[in-house]
Amino acid sequence: MLDSSDQENLLEVNNIEVIYNHVILVLKGVSLSVPKGGITALLGGNGAGKTTTLKAISNLLASERGEVTKGNILYRGERVAESNPAALVKKGVIQVMEGRHCFEHLTVEENLLTGAYTRSDGNAAIKRDLEMVYDYFPRLRERRRSQAGYTSGGEQQMVAMGRALMSRPETILLDEPSMGLAPQLVEQIFEIVKAVNEGEGVTFLLAEQNTNVALRYAHYGYILENGRVVMDGPAASLRENPDVKEFYLGMSDEGRKSFRDVRSYRRRKRWLA
Repeated sequence: MLDSSDQENLLEVNNIEVIYNHVILVLKGVSLSVPKGGITALLGGNGAGKTTTLKAISNLLASERGEVTKGNILYRGERVAESNPAALVKKGVIQVMEGRHCFEHLTVEENLLTGAYTRSDGNAAIKRDLEMVYDYFPRLRERRRSQAGYTSGGEQQMVAMGRALMSRPETILLDEPSMGLAPQLVEQIFEIVKAVNEGEGVTFLLAEQNTNVALRYAHYGYILENGRVVMDGPAASLRENPDVKEFYLGMSDEGRKSFRDVRSYRRRKRWLA
């Protein structure tokens, strides 16, 4: 297990606020740190602000009429706001968007090779990395000549992650990797995240609604609600926290619960106590 106390932080998000269309406040003072070589999970329900946080880090908010209005984001000590998205990619920060976004008309292998477009280290190195991707994703080797639009949701998620790896990233921002996938595929995707993290030293910040699986693979977690960080800590500690068990893992001392079984004022009171 990674000891974050001994690691340098690649990414620092410091008390940011994000507003869309000049009026809609989405993030309300979010702060987090991502240590080099770790898997950090950004958790919470739909609409909590996870995707907005990742897009703020990637500097992609402007395309959706969003902006960071307070705070700052630093990658390796440099302000993200001073880099455009393409420059961040060249620095090694790659976002795998929610919904996978493959080039449907291209083959699986052509999709993977698009991830290497920023590289200048030659065809031999790119070919080696393509084989590396196929080693992590054997299913993609089998489907390499298939048109990506005709592959399954799980295969498309693998394509999106493999394409990110082809850019030789330092940090991958992974948005909702489990969305729409069968449970066995979710486990497979997270096993690959773990293998890439350990084998290639890639740092991950992943946004995920599936708190249960995310906390089994992450080293550290942050829980967002309504644009605020309401809890954070080592993943092992969060897994054992009674509030997290009750409201995010579906378990309490009395057994399994539904979100609808718990009144919101109780939830707010416990978070803010």
